[in-house]
Amino acid sequence: MNSFRKAVEARDPEAMAATLAENVVFRSPVAFKPYPGKAITAAILRGVLRVFEDFRYVRELTGGEGRDHALVFEARIGDVQVEGCDFLHLDEAGLIDEFTVMVRPLSAAQALAEAMAAQFDRIQREAVN
Repeated sequence: MNSFRKAVEARDPEAMAATLAENVVFRSPVAFKPYPGKAITAAILRGVLRVFEDFRYVRELTGGEGRDHALVFEARIGDVQVEGCDFLHLDEAGLIDEFTVMVRPLSAAQALAEAMAAQFDRIQREAVN
């Protein structure tokens, strides 16, 4: 999991994308439907890099024979403080095939939903290019 965490902490979208399996499924904290596929997941992660400020991981938990990880983070969207967790599952090749994000409090989820909605046209364009 160090490769994904290091890529995020370096704000390196290409390195982040390299950790994703082609069949990754992304589950957003603010949208019900999952987003399947590496292209859309990588584009969403690039959008998140544009939205979150002062992002930092504060804790990492590992289980499931080293294939399940929880990366607890803190960030800011404008004046709103965000606490959250990236829940990741790795496939047999060590690539992320399940990516679920949770955030709190409600004000943070609302700020994230609004900020990502403003990004979504760009995210969709990036996913097909």
